[in-house]
Amino acid sequence: MLQANRGTVKASLNFNATTDAEALYKAMKGLGTDEAAILQLLVARSNVQRQQIKAAYKTLFGKDLVDDLKSELTGKFETLIVSLMTPPLAYDVALLRNAIKGAGTNEKVLVEVLASRTPQQVKDIVTAYRQEYDAVLEEDIAGDTSGHFKRLLVILLQANRQKGIQQENIEVDAQALFKAGEQKFGTDEQSFVTILGNRSAEHLRKVFDAYMKLAGFEMEESIKRETSGSLKDLLLAVVKCARSVPAYFAETVYYAMKGAGTDDDTLIRVMVSRSEVDMLDIRTEFRRMFACSMFSMIKGDTGGDYRKTLLLLCGGDDA
Repeated sequence: MLQANRGTVKASLNFNATTDAEALYKAMKGLGTDEAAILQLLVARSNVQRQQIKAAYKTLFGKDLVDDLKSELTGKFETLIVSLMTPPLAYDVALLRNAIKGAGTNEKVLVEVLASRTPQQVKDIVTAYRQEYDAVLEEDIAGDTSGHFKRLLVILLQANRQKGIQQENIEVDAQALFKAGEQKFGTDEQSFVTILGNRSAEHLRKVFDAYMKLAGFEMEESIKRETSGSLKDLLLAVVKCARSVPAYFAETVYYAMKGAGTDDDTLIRVMVSRSEVDMLDIRTEFRRMFACSMFSMIKGDTGGDYRKTLLLLCGGDDA
């Protein structure tokens, strides 16, 4: 956890949990709710500080802050604020639980979380899931998915990626992937799954370069041609995250808003889960990849207090 914080949300320096709890109580008391006061306060505190405010709120008023927020707020704004109030590990655990226990399986969430989190984060998720639900995450996911999509998810759940670069295996891996896809009638998905699921990000970046020389096009192109459905989505996410996690999330945010309608669930997930991690880098990548800034796209695509909160989480315009 020694990496520099590239988030837009930072801990407040002159922080007082009691004062904040009182301010939130006042914002919700009586007729009408002061949404602006709530969102401005919560976005200006780190998640750890929000947990301290929650504790102070219960001590002062004998009520649960999140329950009060839920009863006062509505819609997407409510979802966003409640998400911000959830500790990051508990947030990931609940996302995965809802993805498999809801009606049908939300493959998008499984792909996004398991492809983008670090091996240590995945280990923590597995442990916390067991504590929270008295169930084994791997079994729950395996029971809800199938084929090579399931196999790659199970590999990612082991969180045993190799460390560093295996110089002697770069060419071997590139050849194996080339043979598995482009050179074969029908695709050998197992090779893709094993190599992409087990090598380190820095090793995979070298493999992708070697693959490019061998095949004459990028790894992603082969995956798009050779696979389909959820497996394709997961393989692409793993490749993109090996190249750059912030670029992967920049693209995720862009496609959540592009075209008719907004995928608010995805937008909320990314803005909340990356706000204290790498939002600054996501913004930079977004500006590099697309013809507008992330700030301007969110501004044009959302409204009300929901928009205000998202723009504060975005943290600035890279016009």
